[in-house]
Amino acid sequence: MAIQKGVKTVANNRKAFHDYYIEDRIEAGIELAGTEVKSIRAGKVNLKDSFCQVKNGEMMVYAMHISPYEKGNIFNRDPMRDRRLLLHKREIARLHAKVQQDGYALIPLSLYLKDSRVKVELGLARGKKLYDKRATAAERSAKRDMDRAMKSQGRY
Repeated sequence: MAIQKGVKTVANNRKAFHDYYIEDRIEAGIELAGTEVKSIRAGKVNLKDSFCQVKNGEMMVYAMHISPYEKGNIFNRDPMRDRRLLLHKREIARLHAKVQQDGYALIPLSLYLKDSRVKVELGLARGKKLYDKRATAAERSAKRDMDRAMKSQGRY
């Protein structure tokens, strides 16, 4: 089988952009079983409510749901199991130091295939307050109204 070239996004965590300000992005590999990879290729993954933490010097992702592969029978793993992320020790130490600061979290933003390997894009995120979420929604609505008005006047 030939190695596929390019990047194919499998899943996005849209809720993360609603709940957090993303300040930095990091690409990481992920340790998976064979049936999990097949399930990811089929698009059966959910990143909602997932998060990352450092445990025993290793970066782990929690609450990422990868549905069992239909034809996997006994080889299927627990869909909600903790999965290890593949990062260099320096990166883990740097991210752990940032997360220890007040209000920071590591959130998986997307899961994608890059040259036939599964990668996770992590975001170093700071939580939004409720009034920040309302302001963002109001800005998006105002921009949509302005674009609609410009298009109706033929200036677009």
